[in-house]
Amino acid sequence: MARPSMLLMAALCALAGVACQTARSAATDAGPDAGLPDAGSTSLGPGAHWTDGGATLVFEVRSARATRIELSVFARALGAPAAATFGMTASQDRWQVAIPAAELAAAGVGSTVYYGFRAWGPNWTYDSAWSPGSSAGFAADVDAQGNRFNPNKLLIDPYARELSHDPYQPGMADSSVYDVGPADRNKDSASSAAKSIVVSDPGVDAGQHPAWGIADDVIYEVHLRGLTQGDPDAGCPGTYRAAADRAPYLKALGVTAVEFLPVQETQNDTNTDQAPGNYWGYSTLAFFAPDRRYACDRTPGGPTREFAQMVAAFHDQGLKVLLDVVYNHTAETGGGAVFSWVGLDNASYYELDAAGTGYYDNTGLGGNVNVANPIVRDLVLDSLKAWVGLGVDGFRFDLAAVLGNACAKGCYRFDAADPANVLNRAVHELPGTVLIAEPWGIGAGTYQLTGFPTGWSSWNDQFRDRLRNSQNKLGFSAPTMRALGNQLNGSPDLFNTAGRGPPASINYLVSHDGFTLNDLFSCNAADNAQAWPYGPSGGGTTNNLSWDHGGDAVAQAQAVRTGLALLMTAAGTPMMTGGDEFARTVHCNNNPYNLDSVGNWLAWPSAAAHADEVTFLARLLAFRGAHPALRPAQFRAPSALAWLDASGAVASSGYLDDPNATFLAVRILSTPPGESARSLLVAYNEGSQAVTFILPSASSGAQWYLAADTSSTPAVPGFMAVPGTESPWTSATFPMDARAVVMFVER
Repeated sequence: MARPSMLLMAALCALAGVACQTARSAATDAGPDAGLPDAGSTSLGPGAHWTDGGATLVFEVRSARATRIELSVFARALGAPAAATFGMTASQDRWQVAIPAAELAAAGVGSTVYYGFRAWGPNWTYDSAWSPGSSAGFAADVDAQGNRFNPNKLLIDPYARELSHDPYQPGMADSSVYDVGPADRNKDSASSAAKSIVVSDPGVDAGQHPAWGIADDVIYEVHLRGLTQGDPDAGCPGTYRAAADRAPYLKALGVTAVEFLPVQETQNDTNTDQAPGNYWGYSTLAFFAPDRRYACDRTPGGPTREFAQMVAAFHDQGLKVLLDVVYNHTAETGGGAVFSWVGLDNASYYELDAAGTGYYDNTGLGGNVNVANPIVRDLVLDSLKAWVGLGVDGFRFDLAAVLGNACAKGCYRFDAADPANVLNRAVHELPGTVLIAEPWGIGAGTYQLTGFPTGWSSWNDQFRDRLRNSQNKLGFSAPTMRALGNQLNGSPDLFNTAGRGPPASINYLVSHDGFTLNDLFSCNAADNAQAWPYGPSGGGTTNNLSWDHGGDAVAQAQAVRTGLALLMTAAGTPMMTGGDEFARTVHCNNNPYNLDSVGNWLAWPSAAAHADEVTFLARLLAFRGAHPALRPAQFRAPSALAWLDASGAVASSGYLDDPNATFLAVRILSTPPGESARSLLVAYNEGSQAVTFILPSASSGAQWYLAADTSSTPAVPGFMAVPGTESPWTSATFPMDARAVVMFVER
């Protein structure tokens, strides 16, 4: 049933002669300290907590600059005033109120408690004459100290475990209710605003965290909704429930960890399959809340429970669950809409500019979250712990260099040594948790690939670019064999610092942010202006290092195999993107952040048409899993490797530095525990001409077995043998096609 507009609601109230104003409790009228625990009571932490066996509900929120905060509770999420309002009391920066369950019931609040906050401060002081929609007490939208309090804007709890809906809804009559300025500051947002929901423990056992370290991981990066929204066989497609059903497939493929693009609540309810919107989700509304849009069960508590059940399903298959998280900026920064942190304590939650009235921005999206502030540091760590409590095994941090910012106002200074910052606290307070940095931001000093503390891994864009150059830029900017070998050896020049071994390098050829693997080798340039469903999309880099291989589909497919073979045999932690295994394409759009469409979802019907590619990748991942020598946790000693030229001899220093050299082989001589081979041999012909590779002599009593050949005319059926079934290679030479990788096992 359609709900009446707020104007119609007001008219109905007037005709009926009833007051539609928020009903305030006696606690509010008695003053800001009413309805509170004793001053000496122990904080339960921010958020909403049932105590006394469910007899009392305690709310806590943090603000260092507010002068008054009120809690509003609602019987329903939309179209109604607050059922009751309660004043909160402050102890330093912690504001609390305790409400008996009986009082909530008497106010008409049922088993689901919807709530939000209103806050006053120096720029908008409390005036007893104020009522929702009033200007009483107003002084300025923002003052010289950066305060942006506005009690007309109902605020999301920063610790909310779920949200009722997104702030902007389809068909919304007035989307400016969250804005400030002369035309909008007095608009009351409560009727439309997203409400925080009191959520208890979901009661789901998420299972055991997989015990292996990141050195043994293969990461599959994918969008939660996009994983199954285009799957005709999915029940409730696009949801946590449907994603759980894909766990056996990913297990069979051979990946060990699924990494979901952001699932923290973001504004995406207005997305349709016919219009651009916020698809990737890098614009957070609530750091603790699973996005309701990705739940099959969207009733209160349903998203949290379903998320935990999904994690349990992946754990049952022995797979890790990693989340891409966004703590460097939020959905509201930039001084426009007020949803939560701006209205609670703008100057604490965000880094202000030197003037104090704007924001300092290293994100390109409005302003930095103020991670130099203890309130914010606690918020980030508490959020991470909450997700770990739901079974999550690790995190990839968007623009993570911003989280190392030690400046509280008007500057950027990366400080990896501060034991109290987010980076170091995460290592010490979340032991065993995977921590992956996108190790850059925007502006001087933000590129920190080598700067993160021990315990962190980082996306290695230098690996990405050197391998792309090698495959796609021959004769233009291809790396030397020494530079290429360095990347294939885990980038010791970058990560060989105390405690940071090869697993600190997250190796990748593509990520969500750019071309798909298929498009990297099929597109000469981005085409982001095309029509729906593959565009239009703004932005995107022009430095793609891509090549369409002259439009030759056979050569394009070979380039994908060769790229995957190099990626999966390199030391470090490999990451691929969902659908790489069956030639996923976005038709040369390299920035499809806004496409919640069939063009961006994984096209599962195409998987059957690319069964050979899927089989190749599954065998390649099985090969990596079967050989610990490919997965070193520490950098190998020089004696453990032999870098070879095409003659099978150890490559000279001059050869490795020769910009015209196009062949490199590595013989991995180390035999770590569990390794079944005497040595492994991986050879790569980067050049455009075939090469005869003279194999090095096998050890006494052993011989070479051919494991893989990525060329278009492979010497191995299906390009890759099932590990353990490799055929002996009796010739002393191997004719290598151009742009191909071959692999041998010595047994």
